[in-house]
Amino acid sequence: MVYKNQDFLQDKNLRLKDSGSAVTSDAAATVDGSTATLDLGAAYFEGNLVVDVSAIDVASNDEIYLLKLIGSNSSSFASGIAVLGCLALGDTVGLGAGADVDNGTGRYVMPFHNEKGGTGTIYRYLRLYADVGGNSPSITYTAFVAKS
Repeated sequence: MVYKNQDFLQDKNLRLKDSGSAVTSDAAATVDGSTATLDLGAAYFEGNLVVDVSAIDVASNDEIYLLKLIGSNSSSFASGIAVLGCLALGDTVGLGAGADVDNGTGRYVMPFHNEKGGTGTIYRYLRLYADVGGNSPSITYTAFVAKS
């Protein structure tokens, strides 16, 4: 899906990551210093994960950043957990698949919904998790959910 207009209204209650500091190791995204959890409610939801990258290290040609949108039907994320989408950023050598353009700063938009695989299970709670790798990974970003 291509977005010609990448302007989205940002509701501060739908933030998954605030500006904070650079992420240099695997970590759950935080807002105001605490792990961010969104409650989308018990109904089916279609939206976009909007990620604004203000700094990203790709200098060592091996840095990868997998921003995983995680859903759960438990507010504590103790069970019923599913990956609803994954945004792969970083150096193209590390990402592979024959790509030849590194992912730099800018806005990235990933459509998603809170049901997976046609099972009918609704994952009402969302978190964002950064899985980073490489020689010296560092990414600074903000993220929020916007309705489709």
